[in-house]
Amino acid sequence: MKYWTKEVKIGVTGIVAIALLVFGINFLKGINLLKSGSGYYVEFEDFAGLVNSSPVYANGFSVGIVRNIDYDYEHSEKIVVEIDLDADMKLPKGTTAELETEILGTVKMNLILPKKNVGWCAVGDTIQGSVNAGMMGVAANLVPKIETMLPKLDSILGSLNSLLADQALTNTLHNTEQITANLQITTKELNTLLKNDLPAITGNLNTVTANFAEISTNLKDIDYAATIAKVNATLDGVKQFTESLQNPNGTVGMLLNDKSLYNNLTLTTHNAASLLEDVQAHPKRYVHFSIFGRKDK
Repeated sequence: MKYWTKEVKIGVTGIVAIALLVFGINFLKGINLLKSGSGYYVEFEDFAGLVNSSPVYANGFSVGIVRNIDYDYEHSEKIVVEIDLDADMKLPKGTTAELETEILGTVKMNLILPKKNVGWCAVGDTIQGSVNAGMMGVAANLVPKIETMLPKLDSILGSLNSLLADQALTNTLHNTEQITANLQITTKELNTLLKNDLPAITGNLNTVTANFAEISTNLKDIDYAATIAKVNATLDGVKQFTESLQNPNGTVGMLLNDKSLYNNLTLTTHNAASLLEDVQAHPKRYVHFSIFGRKDK
């Protein structure tokens, strides 16, 4: 073993260390040198910041990595990305790739698989790719609109400051505070009414309802037919009496309608009044008092 010298040992150790370093670097990048895969190519017009060793997803599952990114000098509008997929991953014909920018700025590749399988792509085939800016792209598209809105926003803020500085707003808030306080007092009084007065009112209503029920029962027991018959008989009697008064041939009618009787009664009343006046004026003509007796004239 004269060849296994110290220098040989140092050389072998260096080679092994370099191999482990290369393997470790690739492992940290997501490249498994011990695992076989299938290579495909994807054409993009803009790789949107994609880097080597970026993961490749299919339906949200990591199925490979980006192996290399090359610029197509013959077709300057194309950028060719070499991807390495798992050996078990087969791409159906019609598969496309899409670059999506995430919120943190990282770029990932998504494979868009067709719903219907009409065959398989061969290893080394080229598929078409596109760029989906995602949330960052939407935000970038909103920047021009936001810039146009800034002057209006500044005007709105100025109007808002003027409104807040207006004394009328302060008075309105003060009035609102007073209204709120009044509402609290009203609510308290309403609660007191509902707690104390309402039960008493309800009790009175129940009593009135009971009285109405009793009156209704009494009215139900009344013989309305007999009562109406009595009323009709009374009305007939009154009618007959009225007719007898109006009949000039009847006794009462003759007394009421005889003018001579009225005139005689009037004359008699007048004579009686005259006699009473004469008695009051000359009492000696009618009444004589004498201790010794009346003299004959």
